Amino acid sequence: MPLREDAWYLAKAFELADEPAGRVAPNPKVGAVLVRDGVIVGEGVHLGPGTAHAEAAALAAAKDLARGATLYVTLEPCCHYGHTPPCTQAIIAAGVVRVVAPIEDPNPQVAGRGFAELRAAGIAVDVGAGAAQAMAQNAPYLRWRQTGRPFVTAKWALSLGGQSAARTGKSLYMTGPAARQEVHRLRAQHDAVLVGISTALADDPQLTVRDAAGTSPLRVVLDSAGRLPPSARLLSAEGRTIVYVAEDISPERLKALSARAEVVPLGRGPRLPLNGVLEDLGRRDVTSLLVEGGATVHGSFFDEGLVDRVAVFVAPLVLGGGTAPPGVAGLGVESPAAGLRITGGTWHILGEDAYFTGMVEKGAK
Repeated sequence: MPLREDAWYLAKAFELADEPAGRVAPNPKVGAVLVRDGVIVGEGVHLGPGTAHAEAAALAAAKDLARGATLYVTLEPCCHYGHTPPCTQAIIAAGVVRVVAPIEDPNPQVAGRGFAELRAAGIAVDVGAGAAQAMAQNAPYLRWRQTGRPFVTAKWALSLGGQSAARTGKSLYMTGPAARQEVHRLRAQHDAVLVGISTALADDPQLTVRDAAGTSPLRVVLDSAGRLPPSARLLSAEGRTIVYVAEDISPERLKALSARAEVVPLGRGPRLPLNGVLEDLGRRDVTSLLVEGGATVHGSFFDEGLVDRVAVFVAPLVLGGGTAPPGVAGLGVESPAAGLRITGGTWHILGEDAYFTGMVEKGAK
């Protein structure tokens, strides 16, 4: 089959993988297309843990038409029993003659074994086409599998003067409705959303998904001294909240917080170990984390090289104030030449606001 046709069918599989409005973590996004004699005979998409894998869904849709067909799938088919049976066995039993996939699944239970099993059964397997798109689409899953930590997106909003809040620390409603809706969509796409205690106290956010499709993520607060009040809205909002505190927190504050949220003592104050936070979240199957600030938290994540992607909103607003916080604080760099470069960046207009997103170039610090 010509490579041009392979690319077209793989593109269709990638589109399918992106269809679910909510999260599928800790599983990867996967789409599958079955093609026989130039005609699509089955399509499938994975909707999350416990549901059919994309390959199985496509085979079920194709039925007998799968025999002699080519399977286009966005990730290596699984070859082990989990919540569902191995996809490789289903592919072999259905009589598929060729499989086209971009990359291996880094899951140690798969990691090339799925491709090997298919080849051993006499199925032609082509790997590599669309690899860059596959890695971008499943960046959180791949990062989590390879490092045990979630993929981190740092999100903040700025005025035209570069401030992320007024001099009082207030930052709510800096941007307009369209930008706020995009923030809710970002939350729906991430397994967890994180803020520091200063933001939690200044804005009293809910950190939920209200203006977009999908469910609210796990809420995470960095609060070394346990200052979060019981009345905080994020403690009464839908879903779970984890508060990371220092191990030397007072017993009284630990008890008060534990009554409203899951409290995790980690390290000694006043600064919490971000690497430890990410590792703990990874153990909880959090594959993607949206860091919503504030400036000190963002600065710490950047200083420690823990940010993978940025999502920045710019409002047509002037705040002024020499003491108003920037978008990113922390230690910073000594010159623009030493700054972190953002690659693959794109700009969008959302109502009156501008929105920029791009990947942090690793090793650029």
